[in-house]
Amino acid sequence: MKLELKNSLSVKLLRVVLLSALIVGVILSCAQIVFDAYKTRQAVANDAERILDMFRDPSTQAVYSLDREMGMQVIEGLFQDDAVRKASIGHPNETMLAEKTRDLQQSDRRWLTDLILGKERTFTTQLVGRGPYSEYYGDLSITLDTATYGQDFIVSSVIIFISGVLRALAMGLVLYLVYHWLLTKPLSRIIEHLTNINPDRPSAHKIPQLKGHEKNELGIWINTANQLLESIERNTHLRREAENSLRRMAQYDFLTGLPNRQQLQQQLDKILVDAGRLQRRVAVICVGLDDFKGINEQFSYQTGDQLLLALADRLRAHSGRLGALARLGGDQFALVQADIEQPYEAAELAQSILDDLEVPFDFDHQQIRLRATIGITLFPEDGDSTEKLLQKAEQTMTLAKTRSRNRYQFYIASVDSEMRRRRELEKDLRDALGREQFYLVYQPQISYRDHRVVGVEALIRWQHPEHGLVPPDQFIPLAEQNGTIIAIGEWVLDQACRQLREWHDQGFSDLRMAVNLSTVQLHHAELPRVVNNLLQIYRLPPRSLELEVTETGLMEDISTAAQHLLSLRRSGALIAIDDFGTGYSSLSYLKSLPLDKIKIDKSFVQDLLDDDDDATIVRAIIQLGKSLGMQVIAEGVETAEQEAYIISEGCHEGQGYHYSKPLPARELSAYLKQAQRSRAAIL
Repeated sequence: MKLELKNSLSVKLLRVVLLSALIVGVILSCAQIVFDAYKTRQAVANDAERILDMFRDPSTQAVYSLDREMGMQVIEGLFQDDAVRKASIGHPNETMLAEKTRDLQQSDRRWLTDLILGKERTFTTQLVGRGPYSEYYGDLSITLDTATYGQDFIVSSVIIFISGVLRALAMGLVLYLVYHWLLTKPLSRIIEHLTNINPDRPSAHKIPQLKGHEKNELGIWINTANQLLESIERNTHLRREAENSLRRMAQYDFLTGLPNRQQLQQQLDKILVDAGRLQRRVAVICVGLDDFKGINEQFSYQTGDQLLLALADRLRAHSGRLGALARLGGDQFALVQADIEQPYEAAELAQSILDDLEVPFDFDHQQIRLRATIGITLFPEDGDSTEKLLQKAEQTMTLAKTRSRNRYQFYIASVDSEMRRRRELEKDLRDALGREQFYLVYQPQISYRDHRVVGVEALIRWQHPEHGLVPPDQFIPLAEQNGTIIAIGEWVLDQACRQLREWHDQGFSDLRMAVNLSTVQLHHAELPRVVNNLLQIYRLPPRSLELEVTETGLMEDISTAAQHLLSLRRSGALIAIDDFGTGYSSLSYLKSLPLDKIKIDKSFVQDLLDDDDDATIVRAIIQLGKSLGMQVIAEGVETAEQEAYIISEGCHEGQGYHYSKPLPARELSAYLKQAQRSRAAIL
């Protein structure tokens, strides 16, 4: 193959060297010109100082004696210098003793020199008399025209620029010739010999050694290349056999029919690309059988293969939740769970696989039980590539086996711990109601019309025997997920209504009870019947029970929610929208739903005095509620200043630590009695 001149390394090198030299020459020349401009400006200043020094004494004598004729002689002397355009002698607050001006010099290059040096520059020196007092008489001021200096500067700059560029180009050309002689010319000779090599018999033609280059990089390269050609010929047959072997290898495991590791990597690559674009999580789950070697030794390797086939079928049963399933080799399998939101989804799948293995396999009238240990990695937390995720999943599975088998483990210890705690809580949650681990506390709600306690909100608490007090924001989502929220919610309603009946019997007949409804409860068809029955059982008057729903719960299925809210309202319950302002906050759905009250979320109330945006939101919610004829209550009122602000804006009720923290029923009874006595004393 003949090398074209346009592709020659020498030609490209010449272009690069000359272009680089040109750029360097231009830069250095420009830098020199800039420095020359600086020196020219300094020369103007130096000449001015010299002129002022020369004429200072006669100017002082003229102004001291007020001799105008002498002053004009000094001025005429100054104008002997062509650069002086203007001169004056005298006191700045009085009429000048002598002064003169002439026009600027004309020059074709003046447009450029004026930009660099300025059209003119003025310099002044004070005229001070001799003697012990050094009395100030006035100023000697001159204005220099820069045209003369500019002419010299332009000539000098042109010379500097041209000479600098030529020097740089000359140096670049010399460097190119040296480089061409030492490298590109020998490389061209080597290329000529390489073109004569037969690809089928590469070692038949060796590259001759270049004279003078035996011990440098080119000589070593030629020797290495000749050795490589020999190795290539020796291994050509082996390479071709390896290529044929790779072509014969299938992308699927021969025993189970599942994709093998290579196919899994290709599938996982695509899954990760999509997940990265959509910003979703991916879980890679590595399943390794425990003591499978012992099973092979006990029942035979044929039985072991049959077990692997049966296990593959069980894993396929989860294909609806999987993005990929593969056999990594031996007793290890990999599952890829794509498009997940939270790590617990991967934990649920892993636990489901372990639960499936609890069912024994039947072979030849024998029941064989398998155990497995599972390692889990997450994208993007644990890695952003297929190789990293698979490697870490296998490492996690191996590490888990050294600690405790028949379990799953996440790569990140904190995630693993969180998933295990979640699973334990979810398991304990099913028995918490029967073991009477739940209890209610109540927080009073204050009417701003007469500062009277008009209601209380019932709040559920879970006292776990091992973990202590579990916050509602942890166990309520778990209860919604496993379905126990229905029973828990009915228990809360029953306890709240029972307690409200007791308070009514104690004389607090106007007291109202507020109870939160979860999203699952809201869409439960039996909820209106349950509420109606409780109001009848405990003989509670209409509108004494207030049910609170969240914006997000309403918007999941707004038509169904509207029907349920209407049914609840017919039973005599009030409907309040909780945490208002954190969700959709759409006026259209507020108008279409049967709502009685709006609760301003505490996140807006807490910072309304320091955050103008929060104050604006609170004010807008209050006005919105009033315009729709709804009561407005503010949550999270903690200070008198917050209370004063929301009252001034027209809020109807408030709730928060400013009045009381959530209290058990007995303590709240005492609070109600004390509030009643305090109100009676005021009246």
